[in-house]
Amino acid sequence: MSATIHNGQQLVTPAAVQLDGLLGQMLAANRSGRLSHFIVDEDSPSISIFGQAHKQQNQEGDWYGEHAGKWLSATARAVAQGGQPQLEANLRRVADWLISQQDADGYLGNYAADRRFTVPQPPKPESWNGEPALRTWDIWTHSYLILGFLETWRALGDDSYLQAARRIADLCWQALESGIDITTLGNHHGMSATVLLDPAADLYLVTGEPRYLALAEKILKQANANPRLALLDKGIAGEDAAFIATGKAYQLSWNLVGLAKLYKATGKHDYRIAIDNLWHNIRAQHLTLGGGPWGGVAHRSREVFNAPRTFFPQAYVETCSVLAWMQLNRELLAITGHARYAEELERTAYNDLLAAMAPNGEDWCYYTFPNGKRVHTTYWRCCKSSGAMAVEELPQVAYGVAADGGLRINLYGPGQATLSQAEAGAV
Repeated sequence: MSATIHNGQQLVTPAAVQLDGLLGQMLAANRSGRLSHFIVDEDSPSISIFGQAHKQQNQEGDWYGEHAGKWLSATARAVAQGGQPQLEANLRRVADWLISQQDADGYLGNYAADRRFTVPQPPKPESWNGEPALRTWDIWTHSYLILGFLETWRALGDDSYLQAARRIADLCWQALESGIDITTLGNHHGMSATVLLDPAADLYLVTGEPRYLALAEKILKQANANPRLALLDKGIAGEDAAFIATGKAYQLSWNLVGLAKLYKATGKHDYRIAIDNLWHNIRAQHLTLGGGPWGGVAHRSREVFNAPRTFFPQAYVETCSVLAWMQLNRELLAITGHARYAEELERTAYNDLLAAMAPNGEDWCYYTFPNGKRVHTTYWRCCKSSGAMAVEELPQVAYGVAADGGLRINLYGPGQATLSQAEAGAV
């Protein structure tokens, strides 16, 4: 195994950064709006669904559990910047309550026992969107919970949050070791479950525990063995992103975030080739002028990449896809230090992310359009939490320290940061 990759750009901890101007206004609105109101305690609707009484009878198989991990991630980033005492209190209360609902085996979803990812799915004929036999977003929800607990641990420093994340990952490892194929646990030919690659690789980078590296490698192996998905092989071969599984922009981009972290952990050349090929393909063929991944042309779903070289002025950019695209560019910026990834972060933040966010920081659009009406989405929609997460990406990518010791400003706009430079000390 190669050494961990550290030859790009060191991103800055949120506490060392202050953003002003338009980006600073976005952060302030996000914290006084979405993060302060959507979830405050265990009685908030998107958290209470994790209570034992509710989950023991939940047979619906829906995705609403994702909001918990997304809120933890975004709020922890905000708290890490400092000066957010109420958000910090809410974060600790919600995270502690969620841990109190974690089962002895590590399960922390909101599904009844017979609907959980630990139970093998029966076979099912192939559908257009690759759905499993039983609708399930259980692995998806747990993937966000792992990431949320990791960010909460980074912000608050309490090892109980890291342990909660580890217990989830350990249960996932046991499930896959038992013979379950992860691509049977999510739609889009498994891509909604193989997103677990991201938190598994993240846990390995944090802990150095070989089991989490093995988990990440196993997920990738199973993703690659599914002929509709074949994530690594199709990436290496230069397949267009629209024709990998269903071409779902959000899920595919999030899978690539995990692959980028796995490359950081292993330095395996094939991983880098696949990531680079797909990044360049998405950049060249699948972004609006505002920088967001788009879909909605002809018969294709609104949320999958359009076929290459097609255009329709009323096509869509899903805010969730904006989040995953920004995260992929964050990882590639850290790996390579190349300014092209900072350029994409800046373009997307100032255009399609900002376009989706209401000035009050509470309301969000599910979709934005190159040419279309602005419509705020409803309470439970996924994009409201994804948008809040994406805004909190900005402080850590605004500035950086290159491998050669040079200081970098990645996002245009007023602000300040304290950076550590080997020869000069604190700058």
